[in-house]
Amino acid sequence: MTLRYSEKAGKALETLPTNIRKAFFKQVKFLEQNLMHPSLHAKKYDESEDLWQARVNKGWRFYFLIQDDVYYIVDIIPHPK
Repeated sequence: MTLRYSEKAGKALETLPTNIRKAFFKQVKFLEQNLMHPSLHAKKYDESEDLWQARVNKGWRFYFLIQDDVYYIVDIIPHPK
């Protein structure tokens, strides 16, 4: 699987604190290897749009689409509590 980033996700990456950015890239490596990696807690977030959610850490999530052999990262946001 390969990764692509939306413009929104790219902008979010630029503004993330360093520790969150580092955690995100660690989690993305897990995603490339195994969608069901336990630390991702990946799940279908919106069935109608085929949007998935995965964990960066306890307080942050990233959202992505799966299109053929590409994980398309849509956004990275603080987890709404």
